[in-house]
Amino acid sequence: MWFRNARVFRFTKPFDISPEELEEKLAADAFKPCGPQEPARHGWVPPLGKHGEVLVHSAGGYHLIALRKEEKLLPAPVIKELVEEKAELIEQEQGRKVRKKEKDELKEEVMLEMLPRAFSRNRRSFAYLAPADGVLVVDAGSAKQAEDLASALRKSIGSLPVRPPVLEQAPAFTFTGWLNESVDLPAAIELGTECELKDPSEDGGVVRCKGLDLRADEIQNHLEAGMQVTKLSLTWDENVSFVLDEEFGIRRLKFGETLQEKLDDVDADDAAAKFDAAFSLMTLELSRLIPGLLEALGGEDRSAIVEEG
Repeated sequence: MWFRNARVFRFTKPFDISPEELEEKLAADAFKPCGPQEPARHGWVPPLGKHGEVLVHSAGGYHLIALRKEEKLLPAPVIKELVEEKAELIEQEQGRKVRKKEKDELKEEVMLEMLPRAFSRNRRSFAYLAPADGVLVVDAGSAKQAEDLASALRKSIGSLPVRPPVLEQAPAFTFTGWLNESVDLPAAIELGTECELKDPSEDGGVVRCKGLDLRADEIQNHLEAGMQVTKLSLTWDENVSFVLDEEFGIRRLKFGETLQEKLDDVDADDAAAKFDAAFSLMTLELSRLIPGLLEALGGEDRSAIVEEG
């Protein structure tokens, strides 16, 4: 159980919910397959898949959940072709032009006809709640996917006071400083070999670099021309590598050999026990990484966060 990405949401006020209460609330919105005329549906499923039945997998104060989304696949070219065929038939039979509004109605009709026969695509998204750390962490490659899960969770439990972390200074400023050495690189962080540079002007270009020494002259030339670093590959504490973007999105997470060796040392034969061990190791590592990165980027603005009294 290793996340491939980490989109972080900060709780804006104290939030605590027991695993039992969370389980009960998610059960009310458990996943059910799409009906014949439904284009999409989502709901909560056991994080352990076939190896578990509970909707909330808790370990060490961290609560893992999984959202499953089913979407019916309706190829746009096929829909368009069928709509055009129907419109052409109407024009031939009735001797009149089919207007856009009527074509939109024909499109809805075609989609309803196709839905019962359409193939389905299923995806699972994982997240964990860490009330003690004050964060919700979603394994999502995009901000929208993360927000979709947060919205579903908010609907299920009634309230979810979260927002992305707000930093004291723009990450692009810090990233750029690390590369041009105007800002000290923290000891726990090692530069990778990938970055993205953007010209901040309205029509500015983008330069993506891969497999390079990020302190090399070709990179420095772009920085001297005014470009800013918006994505950067990094290694944390020689143990976790990832790409960090200017929205504090952590992508392409790779946990190092040390964690894998710890997992291999776990004396457990069944898949559920291995899953639990991996989840515990991962959350422990991310509980160090997330606050460490926030501090390295200049600190978090916590002025709108209500602390526990």
